Amino acid sequence: MQIHLRLACAALLLSAPALPAQTPARDSAALVTVLGRETVALERWRRTPGRWEAEAVVRSPRTALRRYTLELDAAGSMRRFEERWHDPANPAGPPMRTDVLEPAEGGWVRRTTAGDSTRTARVEGDASALPFLDLVHWPLELAIARVPAGATRTQPLITGGRAVPFTVARTGADQVTVTHPMRGPSTVRVDGAGRLLALDAAQTTRKVVVTRVPWADVEGPARRWAAADAAGRGLGELSGRGREEATVGGARIVVDYGTPLRRGRDIWGAIVPWGQLWRTGANRATHFSTTRDLVLGDPARGGVVVPAGEYTLFSIPERDGGVLIVNRQTGQTGTSHDPARDLGRVPMRRVERGEPAERFTISVDPAGMLRLAWDRSEFVVPFTVR
Repeated sequence: MQIHLRLACAALLLSAPALPAQTPARDSAALVTVLGRETVALERWRRTPGRWEAEAVVRSPRTALRRYTLELDAAGSMRRFEERWHDPANPAGPPMRTDVLEPAEGGWVRRTTAGDSTRTARVEGDASALPFLDLVHWPLELAIARVPAGATRTQPLITGGRAVPFTVARTGADQVTVTHPMRGPSTVRVDGAGRLLALDAAQTTRKVVVTRVPWADVEGPARRWAAADAAGRGLGELSGRGREEATVGGARIVVDYGTPLRRGRDIWGAIVPWGQLWRTGANRATHFSTTRDLVLGDPARGGVVVPAGEYTLFSIPERDGGVLIVNRQTGQTGTSHDPARDLGRVPMRRVERGEPAERFTISVDPAGMLRLAWDRSEFVVPFTVR
């Protein structure tokens, strides 16, 4: 975690705004979220008994400025949550949209107002639920405060139309693990009062690093980042989606995969550890289809016969190559790998690249090679069409 925190500090110095020396109040603070060398979000809040007021600017996929009010009852349960969406180019203007969550019998009611239109929807969830805000982390401080030392609790967080169970575990005097049910666990460092000091999501699909600072400007960066979006220089999706289509030997081969960016990070042996299962992309599992039977790997050594159809690809990269895994399951996220459904495993050959690849790519070489390239390495698997 210390390595990631050093990276976060370096990114903060490069891209975050200057911070005032004084904290506005004892229960006020800010968080800076970075991915590699890019700052992806800034947030700050003021906390008083029974009430949180917060605001955040998030850069991906386009810059968004949001302001929040969270009200708690005497028992510490959420009785009202309001999220207001503002034009980042005009932070002082009225909200473009307002979402309000309030408890109702057996769940919650969400009211969304945009202009003259208001929509109402029911949200299923426990009374202990809190809001989940993608790339915004201040609600986690409240969730962590509910868990006593040495305990593990399930904390429902509302996202979309339902409450999703997160696991919050106090694993040490100053350490907490918060596990997203689909993205995986984040390691959180807290102080003696349970305040969130740092969060390392290296083991999740997001892989961001979050650092607490005394205070941060939000409106200034919102204007600058919105201007960058308008000029075509915005951050964009943290991980986009790629699609490779090729016809080789009469077989139409399609690969649909996530395309994470390097963003100044060390990839092999760091972001992607050696010897560990990797989703081989980002977000949704990498899907691979062929209209004819293939043999992946060296036929002289047996290879793996892949009948015509659709599969998912995982891998275990190693310094000397590792293996590519072909799995029969489809439609799942990249964190869901069922080894009982593996069709087979094929050795990969690792080749050093002359120029680093910023974006992870999978290509199908007409000469019969499947190539996985990122940073300064390329992993190669031969194939033949039956």
